[in-house]
Amino acid sequence: MSQDIHPSAEILLAQPRGFCAGVDRAITIVNQALEQFGAPIYVRHEIVHNKYVVDDLRSRGAIFVDDLAMVPAGATLVFSAHGVPPKVKAEAQARGFRVFDATCPLVTKVHVEVAKMYRDGHYIVMIGHKGHPEVEGTMGQVKDRISLVQTVDDVASLDLPPSMPIAYVTQTTLSIDETADIVAALTKKFPHISQPKKQDICYATQNRQDAVKLMAPQVEVVIVVGSPNSSNSNRLWELSEKLGVKAYMVDHPSQLQQEWFKGIKRVGLTAGASAPEILAQSIIEKIREFGPRAVRSLDGVIEHTIFQLPKGLNPNSTSRIKQ
Repeated sequence: MSQDIHPSAEILLAQPRGFCAGVDRAITIVNQALEQFGAPIYVRHEIVHNKYVVDDLRSRGAIFVDDLAMVPAGATLVFSAHGVPPKVKAEAQARGFRVFDATCPLVTKVHVEVAKMYRDGHYIVMIGHKGHPEVEGTMGQVKDRISLVQTVDDVASLDLPPSMPIAYVTQTTLSIDETADIVAALTKKFPHISQPKKQDICYATQNRQDAVKLMAPQVEVVIVVGSPNSSNSNRLWELSEKLGVKAYMVDHPSQLQQEWFKGIKRVGLTAGASAPEILAQSIIEKIREFGPRAVRSLDGVIEHTIFQLPKGLNPNSTSRIKQ
């Protein structure tokens, strides 16, 4: 036993953590397509932003592409959980693919909002991260009259027609704290701006952030299980740091460094919405190798949301990635 490890050290687990209903649905769609139709199954973009999940699906015949030109005629195609613009759906239909749409229903809700705002004559402002597939999919729902803002400075730079009604929407994987200043700047500059009917930030994103807020004051370091390209995982890491607790994000046990845990009595662990529990457990076991550590789950929200699968898939099949 290392002298640097506190003898009563323990790991506190955030609740909830890991897969949300939208991610679970998306992965299940690819799994079931593989089972029903056989490999290969083509997926536009990574189905979710997690290396473990993508590598697992790739090993069983999923092929991830960024361009539909890479998909052969007659193939089975899955749209990722982040959503796609209508022009991509039209191209897939024109080329005769068997298509399953794994877009998260909460992202679809934003798409519907954007389309209605546009029909109603609004200029739309989207709060989000440039280049993120969800942002590209949402902004692609309309042909014009839409702008992306990432910061308060971006809001100051907006020059919109004074006579045109304005509305805003938000990328679902951002935090309420992260968007609050931008929303405030928008409402100050455009007092009559229309807001979404419901907060666009999804329930799972908020629940995981609330769990970190509860956990962080009780620990000395936080481990976030998630991949670097996962927006919601990055938000969990940022939130912990903002709360004054050192945080590290990892998506494989080998990335853990023993020095992170020297003299630490309590380690907190959470996982982004695209990180499977089997990966989180492997990382917990690796941390325990650094010294004797009890594992304790904290109280938190128990999520029961389930999203229906698209028609044409066998409802009796199950995902092979453990939750």
